[in-house]
Amino acid sequence: MFKAAKAARQIVAAARRRGRRRTWAATAALVLVVLGAFIATLTLGEFDLPLPEVIGSLTGRFFGSASWESDFFVLDVRLPRVLTAMLAGAAFGLSGALFQSLIRNPLASPDVIGITSGASAAAVVCVLVLGVGGMTVSFGALAGALVTAALIYLLAWRNGVSGYRLVLVGIGIAAVLSSLISYLMATAQVSDAQRALEWLTGSLDGRSWPHAGTLALCLAPLLPATAMLARSLTVLQFGDDTATGLGVRVASRRLALLAVALAAVATAAVGPVPFVALVSAPIARGLLRGSRPPLTAATLAGAVLMPVSDFVGQHLFGSTELPVGVVTGAVGAPYLLLVLAGTNRSGRGG
Repeated sequence: MFKAAKAARQIVAAARRRGRRRTWAATAALVLVVLGAFIATLTLGEFDLPLPEVIGSLTGRFFGSASWESDFFVLDVRLPRVLTAMLAGAAFGLSGALFQSLIRNPLASPDVIGITSGASAAAVVCVLVLGVGGMTVSFGALAGALVTAALIYLLAWRNGVSGYRLVLVGIGIAAVLSSLISYLMATAQVSDAQRALEWLTGSLDGRSWPHAGTLALCLAPLLPATAMLARSLTVLQFGDDTATGLGVRVASRRLALLAVALAAVATAAVGPVPFVALVSAPIARGLLRGSRPPLTAATLAGAVLMPVSDFVGQHLFGSTELPVGVVTGAVGAPYLLLVLAGTNRSGRGG
């Protein structure tokens, strides 16, 4: 009996060591991919730059040399856009992983359950009704996302919130907001509607240092707060009763608020870029192949998906430049159909 228990402990310990090694290996690989995407998007484009000049511009010529043209393209044009893309992608990826882990539903991402629709509706109201632009639209989108999240939570509450009910309520709210957006777009002037449509598509065009700096300031407290509360996610995956018995339900509510805030600030910065939040966590989970919530890996996956999709939209379609939202939508829509088909076959409601 004692030998059997010892052998079981050894098997569990070996499995945990293998899981930790795989986690570290996958995380290190994703970090390298993020760095590779960062360098590639700075060096490649309509005006290719040698790597030494890019490094010289980034380091103030401490390593390597750079011309004024390189400084302009790297520091003023490409770097703020790339940083905005990576920060927003990381926020979307982490938000999606939190939603899917908390609700235990693969469809639980901010762009599916209506949070980004709230941001979009508020932004369209700012542009078409109030006639404002710039950062005011971003702040309006942030407020719209937070109000919509609160409304979805209240409507889904029935002695608690189940994942299936939350997704259905969110889809319904998103449909109502989509109708509002369509009405405003149909009754607006063509020039105003064009400005609103550019934001609705999700675009990194024109993103500058104020966008990157504001987004970084917003994420500075959100990311550490998420890391502090993330340990409770493992317990939350065993169900509400277990979580309540172990006293971690308060942590789950705080994590839900953080997930909403992450999605809101990312949407305010780059618009409602679809499916980055939805697919980042499954990509991370496929790399890790473990039971723990893949928060770090999902954050890194989002930080890769956004700038790579933006680069594809800029340079791989000839003279036509596509917004990043078009590229991510083309990638994410088939995945959503696969998830829905798999859910129907297995008879799971989430």
